[in-house]
Amino acid sequence: MSTHSNHPYHLVNPSPWPLTGAIGALVTAAGLVKWFHQFNPSLLFLGLLITSLTMFQWWRDVTREGTYQGLHTLPVNYGLRWGMILFIVSEVFFFISFFWAFFHSSLSPAIELGAMWPPSGIQPFNPLQIPLLNTAILLASGVTVTWAHHSLMEGNYSQVTQGLFFTIILGIYFSILQAYEYIEAPFTIADAIYGSTFFMATGFHGLHVIIGTTFLTICLMRHLMNHFSPNHHFGFEAAAWYWHFVDVVWLFLYISIYWWGS
Repeated sequence: MSTHSNHPYHLVNPSPWPLTGAIGALVTAAGLVKWFHQFNPSLLFLGLLITSLTMFQWWRDVTREGTYQGLHTLPVNYGLRWGMILFIVSEVFFFISFFWAFFHSSLSPAIELGAMWPPSGIQPFNPLQIPLLNTAILLASGVTVTWAHHSLMEGNYSQVTQGLFFTIILGIYFSILQAYEYIEAPFTIADAIYGSTFFMATGFHGLHVIIGTTFLTICLMRHLMNHFSPNHHFGFEAAAWYWHFVDVVWLFLYISIYWWGS
């Protein structure tokens, strides 16, 4: 399709990636069922491979359209911003469901839990140890990603590299500490509603940290390839928005589950 048109909108070329993405999601779901029932993860790995290849190639095409082909005009950029905003809103409601389950169970503990919170026999984490360190790490990463963003808007490319690098390192450090916390946990996901809500909420947040770290790593690679300019860098801006969302969710998790819930 020609890039010349009499309107500023981007009419996407026919693409195989929605189809391969749907196939990848189907195979992944079937692979999870097979793994749960037959303890064989081979189909799951195939589904994850198809999904990963689809993501890589689909986002590669989007990068080409916005960076090299000039198809991300102001109206298209405006639409992309609203798309990212609505995606983050959907993620907010995703986490609200976990907080709802936690507060529903903790504010009025059932008799099966001993009518107390945390339930009898559960030894919660000390909120002043690893959880507090992880809070400091994520708050620091919010500062470094903001530093990188403002440096990009000012055209200071060396400081963008430094800010993104430190943000990625802090994200990796957070994930390592959370993995260590899970290994040393005195309870499991099967230990009543406390274990279920704790590991579902913090586990999905940890997954979002890994996704956000990957997002920022791709942004660093694109920055080193000069894909971003002071007035055309929505890919980086979306990653920064996502990272700030991850920071805010962790603050709520720390205050409610680690501190108040213990």
